[in-house]
Amino acid sequence: MVNCMRIDKFLKVSRIIKRRTVANDACDASHVKVNGRAVKASYDVKVGDIIEITFGEKTLKIRVLDVKEVVRKNDASALYEVMSE
Repeated sequence: MVNCMRIDKFLKVSRIIKRRTVANDACDASHVKVNGRAVKASYDVKVGDIIEITFGEKTLKIRVLDVKEVVRKNDASALYEVMSE
């Protein structure tokens, strides 16, 4: 079992962002925060982390429930839960 994973890869595997390069760019532009701090694409995300992603005017806030290398499309949403603001 995987304990941690790069955040750019996690965002792709969990299908929150479709491409890893886009996730990488979002991190470089400081659109991704983990536990309240802006992070680089190399940050290792762990179970329990709170991720905030800014898409234009909207912010998506999620809690990491699981970290897996490979996940089916239908099961991707089981890796995180969306938190209400």
